[in-house]
Amino acid sequence: MGRVQLFWPTAPRGCRRPDGRAIAAIVALVTLAGCEQNTFVPPPPPKVDVAVPVQRPITRYLEATGNTAPIKSVDLVARVQGFLQSIEYSDGNFVKQGTTLFTIEPETYKLKLDQAQAAEAGAQASLKQAEADFKRQSDLVARQAVSQATLDQSTATRDNAQANLLQAQANTRLAEVNYGYTKVTAPFDGIVSAHLASVGELVGVASPTQLATIVAFDPIYVNFTVNEQDVLRIRAEAVRRGLTPTDLKQIPIEIGLQTETGYPHQGKLDYASPTINQSTGTLAVRGVAPNPDRLLLPGYFVRVRVPVERQDNAFLVPDTALGSDQGGRYVLVVTNENVIEQRRVQTGPLEEGLRVIESGLKADDRVVTTGLLRAIPGQKVDPQLKRIEAAQQSIK
Repeated sequence: MGRVQLFWPTAPRGCRRPDGRAIAAIVALVTLAGCEQNTFVPPPPPKVDVAVPVQRPITRYLEATGNTAPIKSVDLVARVQGFLQSIEYSDGNFVKQGTTLFTIEPETYKLKLDQAQAAEAGAQASLKQAEADFKRQSDLVARQAVSQATLDQSTATRDNAQANLLQAQANTRLAEVNYGYTKVTAPFDGIVSAHLASVGELVGVASPTQLATIVAFDPIYVNFTVNEQDVLRIRAEAVRRGLTPTDLKQIPIEIGLQTETGYPHQGKLDYASPTINQSTGTLAVRGVAPNPDRLLLPGYFVRVRVPVERQDNAFLVPDTALGSDQGGRYVLVVTNENVIEQRRVQTGPLEEGLRVIESGLKADDRVVTTGLLRAIPGQKVDPQLKRIEAAQQSIK
């Protein structure tokens, strides 16, 4: 260390020179300033929580959005002309099959039925008389008591009487049908809409008049579409498992409303279109589900999923551990040297709140689950090994 010399200027007259203690203090400060060296101590690596992927069997589902539709929906119309005599239900009521809903002026049609029945009875009497006369003429011709022409006339009379009876019977049946149309009944169990015609209104004049609509709610259809790639995958899986078209109709489906968690409603596949829609590249599919409580109304948008295959060993990580950028989805993995590495992955569906990783991870990879903002690729961290817990599955 070099020598330090202090030069003090001559003190002005009237000023006191510094004493020895002050000079010693100044010398000490200068000495320390020349000997002390500043050194940088880096901060410790940030702590992050890491976990190895959960491995367990999962069921892969085909997920789609669909809509519900009634399995039966019929417009109730007036098929005969007349004044609407009564409405025998309350708007929006559930009715059983065969319940009378409307009555249309039945007296006129009852009279027509009586008239047809009377004509039928007269035709039967005429036929009976014609048959008796035919038998007499046949006996007389056999004894050569009358000519063959008389027998031919009797035969024609009998045949004409038979034709008249058939026509009378048809008229009676037609009158019965029209009389039955005066009562409009429920063709099946369902809910009837508000009436569209009032009591006293003339209906069925020029064409059938719509009176109301009845809709069946239990069971209910669920219509959705499947894209072409999924169709190919499902058909390949069906061939691998040896499933027949009848077996495919027994595949269960799960249904959830937009406001419900998960898929609480169960059903089965019911129909698949034989052709792909070329304009959309999709296949129309229909399921059917029991609906005893009428929770599913026709026209609802619903979430649908269909189990496609079972995977014995899938990798799952928390959905919050995933990041995304222009290159796609990724996770941050801690290497053996505790250095952060960005790993590109292919993701699958959610399973109990965990995201299925299709590819990009190994069983022993340590995935950063919390503290992602402190985990910078290429830098060291202090990993804290944790266990992944399944979270409640969110609505998709």
